[in-house]
Amino acid sequence: MAVSRCVRAARNCFHPLRPFGHPQLHYNSTAAQQRSTGDDCGPEDPHDGPRHLNENGLDHKAVRLEEQVRVLTEQYQKALTDSENVRRRTQKFVEDAKIFGIQSFCRDLVEVADILDKTTACAVEENDDPALTLKKISESLSLIESKLQSIFAKHGLQKMNPVGGRYDPYDHEIVCHVPAEELQPGTVALVTLDGYKLHGRTIRHAHVGVAVESHE
Repeated sequence: MAVSRCVRAARNCFHPLRPFGHPQLHYNSTAAQQRSTGDDCGPEDPHDGPRHLNENGLDHKAVRLEEQVRVLTEQYQKALTDSENVRRRTQKFVEDAKIFGIQSFCRDLVEVADILDKTTACAVEENDDPALTLKKISESLSLIESKLQSIFAKHGLQKMNPVGGRYDPYDHEIVCHVPAEELQPGTVALVTLDGYKLHGRTIRHAHVGVAVESHE
């Protein structure tokens, strides 16, 4: 009797634990199984979305920059080619100007050469009248002088006429001194070699004699 009562009491004590124990164990085992088989349907990493968007934006930006670099490189190469072409044309223009710049001047000088040829031919002709020959030569030389001065003036070449003017070291070169009679000291008294200016710039100094005070 006593033993039977003890057994029933023990069963009554453990009976209420059954509904709580077994389901808990079953739940835990089910969760473990889901984790092991990959059936956990929890949300993905919330940082994955923004990261993918950021990478796509960087790729797009890199493509745009590469395109800009390509366009700028083509523009630079084109500008470099144009600059080289301009340099070559300018160099050719300068070379042509050096070669043909005096073309007009030379064409005018040919006319003077023609007059000289005629003068030479007249001088070597047999003529019974030497005075007539001399006259023709003199007229030809005068014509040559006039023609040369006309050509010089046309091309901006001007002969100096410093006699009676003040000595200028930029235009004149003193070769002698002469006593000052009717001229002021420092005045150009005579010219031994004509000087010339081209468009106002002295290209040959005139050789002059300058008047100085005489000491008796």
